[in-house]
Amino acid sequence: MKGSLIIIAFFAAGILLGLTGHLPAFLENPDISAYILYFLMFQVGITIGSDKEIKKILNGVRPKLLLIPLATIAGTLLFSLLAALILSRWSPFDCLAVGSGFAYYSLSSILITQLKETSIGTQLAAELGTIALLTNIIREITALLGTPLFRKYFGPLAPICVGGATTMDTTLPIITRYSGTGWVFAAIFHGIILELTVPFLVSFFCS
Repeated sequence: MKGSLIIIAFFAAGILLGLTGHLPAFLENPDISAYILYFLMFQVGITIGSDKEIKKILNGVRPKLLLIPLATIAGTLLFSLLAALILSRWSPFDCLAVGSGFAYYSLSSILITQLKETSIGTQLAAELGTIALLTNIIREITALLGTPLFRKYFGPLAPICVGGATTMDTTLPIITRYSGTGWVFAAIFHGIILELTVPFLVSFFCS
């Protein structure tokens, strides 16, 4: 929750700087977003590669555990398509790209902004990236605040599916508390798989 609020604060600060025109000179470089994207991808690689627990988790994976992230992916993409029926401004592929963030807002929003810039223009790409940022932040906050209700009415797997890629870190404590320690392994594995799919699915739907 704290991390999401910090992200929102920086986002609001960026809007204010943009409106007032008091931007540092280096931020006006059109290639800055690409450099940020490369750095984020590098950081994701370091995080995954240096985590000693990931190898243990992957070695102990049972095939049926894959059904949890697959169900999350299928459900998210399905409802993203349904959203496209309401949001006529954006194509189904745009909505699928936003949904493919799976609450990984920092990476998905920059990816979408960067990849869509050439096809729909800088302004629309920035708007879609902003939608991705807010949508995926809201998903994380929903998981953090709604886990007790999801667990009560839909079972222990529901909070994991709602949490998306965050179930390996930020939402793991709240999921552990309400779904039980028996689901910790499943939640971490679920988060790893979804975090790995974000850059591929977002890039695919943006193309």
